[in-house]
Amino acid sequence: MTPTTVGFGMGNYNDVLMERLANDEDGSYTYVDSLSQARRIFVEDLTGTLQLIARDAKIQVDFNADVVARYRLLGYENRRVADRDFRNDAVDAGEVGSDHSVTALYELKLREGASGPGGTVYVRYEDPETFEVVEASRIFDHDELALELEGASVRFQLAVAVAEYAEILRGSYWAQESGIVDVAAMAMRVSELLPEDPDVAEFAELVGRAAELSAPAARRR
Repeated sequence: MTPTTVGFGMGNYNDVLMERLANDEDGSYTYVDSLSQARRIFVEDLTGTLQLIARDAKIQVDFNADVVARYRLLGYENRRVADRDFRNDAVDAGEVGSDHSVTALYELKLREGASGPGGTVYVRYEDPETFEVVEASRIFDHDELALELEGASVRFQLAVAVAEYAEILRGSYWAQESGIVDVAAMAMRVSELLPEDPDVAEFAELVGRAAELSAPAARRR
């Protein structure tokens, strides 16, 4: 069993501390700001939160330098595992619950005219019932990569929008050429492609409000 920290309210609420407590004990952290969010966490997603399907889950991507000129992992600053420790099972990693998923985003700069294998993705974890360590891998080809965002899956586009929004909020150097207005347009387009998902609609509305607040007063009028 791993702990789950849940934040409520404002005022003296300490977001950083709550996340750190969850990270130190391989748990998860979430924030409740509405009744619907509380229902989702304590009713709809409760089984996934309590039931583990993978312990010490790690992911590693070995890029082919002939295809990928450079790359950058977005986020995971406090969850990174050194390359040399990927197969060291004594090194602590993350836990994955039932019906949960984990997304790792990489920003790539491809070599012009390159083709062939782009790299290999490795996943390693411990089965919580048998305690057996399982490792799987898959090679991906250059031709599998969508060169335009609109050519990728809708869920991937959503992940990109969320990540870009986070990069802007944190003042990332890599988001200097992007703005909240751009993310709002992307989020709205994705929400129209996923009309049955209320979480996507909520995200689009949130970014839209942020875009309005960031616009000059003259434009808001």
